[in-house]
Amino acid sequence: MENTAGSNPQSNGFTEKLKSWLSWSWTYVCFIWFGMVLIMIYVLWSPLKLQETLASASVFLNTLTPKFYVALTGTSSLISGLILIFEWWYFRKYGTSFIEQVSVSHLRPLLGGVESSSATGLFTSINGETELRPSVSECKVWRNPLNLFRGAEYNRYTWVTGKEPLTYYDMNLSAQDHQTFFTGDTPQLRPEDAVMQKAWRERNPQARIRAAYQALEMNQDCAAAYVLLAEEEATTITEAERLFRKALSIGKCLYSAQRHRNRNINLLVYIKRRLAMCARKLGRVKEAVKMMRDLMKEFPLLGMLNIHENLLEALLELQAYADVQAVLAKYDDISLPKSATICYTSALLKARAVSDKFSPEAASRRGLSSAEMNAVEAIHRAVEFNPHVPKYLLEMKSLILPPEHILKRGDSEAVAYAFFHLQHWKRAEGALNLLHCTWEGSTYSPLYAAADGRSNAAPALGNTIRIILTSIHLAACLLIYSIPVNPLPTREGSLILPLPRMHRNSR
Repeated sequence: MENTAGSNPQSNGFTEKLKSWLSWSWTYVCFIWFGMVLIMIYVLWSPLKLQETLASASVFLNTLTPKFYVALTGTSSLISGLILIFEWWYFRKYGTSFIEQVSVSHLRPLLGGVESSSATGLFTSINGETELRPSVSECKVWRNPLNLFRGAEYNRYTWVTGKEPLTYYDMNLSAQDHQTFFTGDTPQLRPEDAVMQKAWRERNPQARIRAAYQALEMNQDCAAAYVLLAEEEATTITEAERLFRKALSIGKCLYSAQRHRNRNINLLVYIKRRLAMCARKLGRVKEAVKMMRDLMKEFPLLGMLNIHENLLEALLELQAYADVQAVLAKYDDISLPKSATICYTSALLKARAVSDKFSPEAASRRGLSSAEMNAVEAIHRAVEFNPHVPKYLLEMKSLILPPEHILKRGDSEAVAYAFFHLQHWKRAEGALNLLHCTWEGSTYSPLYAAADGRSNAAPALGNTIRIILTSIHLAACLLIYSIPVNPLPTREGSLILPLPRMHRNSR
């Protein structure tokens, strides 16, 4: 066992070195290959008569008819349609995109990117220490920072309707997160950790709960088992908080033991965050705010976990708008990924300052003031980031339970934001009215937003862009159907009538 355990790190180290060497040499290999191609073209220019070949190719292109381009366009459209149908079938069967899976799982490691299954760099910052973290992969799916508790909240929907509130794909992503967070960097798993790894993968909730109790029988100090019981078995928030406090006492002991440090940090941060969310749901909002601030102060480099979004929601509940503005000023930075919470909370603060006295009729007569213009522009920027949110805030679409994972700028993020923040918009008098007038009156579309975020210029610019795009389309059509067809000289000096005109003029 010792030899096997000792050989595994060596083989892993050799594999990592080989991958790093391949990714490092890939750029230089491409440059060398490009240089060899240029040298080969220079050497073979005369023997292969490349100049004459290029001349004949240009002659061939000049003789092509518009029908060829129509056929080429139709063929490419047919191939694209077949690829789309295959992607749709593969997604319906396996729940993921085939092209994305191949590119992320197979091509990215070869090109030196971060593998999709490795997320160990998210929880590796310690107070006072700075460790190397891999760059965040461009995966579009993010964990919902305000996700509900399965046993105490999601299961209520199941009890009433008999339907599952979460998809299997969403639960599978959560299982992968838990395995990575709690047992990701452990070279040798303890027996209870191996049981918990299987527990996260179980599809049946009762099987997961039984596995957690089995892990507790092996070791009473298995904090991950208490986490699973708090998430899955506890039917009330109070019971979940009690189990999380047990897990917290065990997690602190493990963290102070300095063994498997990254895994214990992951566990500790997760438990403290869920305890703060329990306090928020039980009405102890000030206590929740303090816990979140302490957590962000203790682990300042965990910005990718979006703990500040939990803090923003709690501060809005306290109506501490000055503190909300301070948090936004700190985290509304270009270096961090934007979110609907940041964009729409910024819009809410600016709309709140003018919404109680805002009137569309008065604004149309006297024009917008500077404060109203700032509010309208903030709403436009928010809608530009995620155009799905206004329909949920204005209750044009029915709200459902938010998922455990969200797609940035997608409908799932809009559901998650509106589910928790609709009450804050309703509390600000006139904010929803200003949102409705701005969103509906601007005839918003992503094309207009890409052109300009200003409310008074968006419709005019949108019409201008539509005219420009139509003109470009007409010009492209005219260009295709007016291909130059110069007569071709023959060896005797006579002229050959151009075939394209013969085909166009003949029936």
